[in-house]
Amino acid sequence: MSAEILRCEHVSLHYPRSSVAAVSDLDLVVEPGATIGIVGESGSGKTTLGRMLVGALAPTSGSVLVRGEPWSSVKRSDPRRAKVQMVFQDGVGALNPWITPRQAVAEVLRVWSKLDRRTASQRAEQLLSEAGLRGSAIDRHPRRLSGGQCQRAGIARALACEPDLLVADEPTSSLDVSVQAQILNLLVTLRQSRQLAIVLISHDLSVIRYMCDFTLVMHEGRVVEQGPTMRVLTEPEADYTRTLISSIPGRDHRGSARDVQTAADIAEC
Repeated sequence: MSAEILRCEHVSLHYPRSSVAAVSDLDLVVEPGATIGIVGESGSGKTTLGRMLVGALAPTSGSVLVRGEPWSSVKRSDPRRAKVQMVFQDGVGALNPWITPRQAVAEVLRVWSKLDRRTASQRAEQLLSEAGLRGSAIDRHPRRLSGGQCQRAGIARALACEPDLLVADEPTSSLDVSVQAQILNLLVTLRQSRQLAIVLISHDLSVIRYMCDFTLVMHEGRVVEQGPTMRVLTEPEADYTRTLISSIPGRDHRGSARDVQTAADIAEC
């Protein structure tokens, strides 16, 4: 079995009736424990890539391989499906509005771990606690929870699959700054305690800086620059990367002044 968790080989995707590729000729390797940032403006292809990484979208050319096998040959019941999980931008919308976080996580445990109802409920409570959701909140419906609480529930649901890789698509963008910092720190803790690989999709360079060791910069479906995160952010080679960096509030005309306070800055405190 390949040591790589996931590999993209010359991956492209064209949506029907679109003359422009959403993702074009992209290569990517995700190894155990890696933290990879995917950054770019809206419409750059980041979310499309994320959905291909978890097997939710099939590329029109190229291959996405999970443990050496293309997603197209991995059946829905195959355990490899459970090993790559997504954390969505809209934590509230990602949950079933009619069931509680405990029920949502327990349902996953019953499917993938074959636990009985009582054991699954107990294990769900443990996973929700690990994600920072405790007390009566675990038995409330999503409409009675905050956005941050719903995002924690979504993370716990992903953990129920015992994943090797989390693909986090803008997981903090709909939250206020203090809650964003809490979720970022939670992901850091989970990465360390569970040896998770994380692919973090974001438009926020400060979040990428805080979370990721390696970064891909996307523009109009293509990777225009990639490399170690600090090198990309301090010595950018592509004009587009320089433009992104110079647009950060609080930087001078050379893009070298310190950032304004962001969720990542708070998380580092």
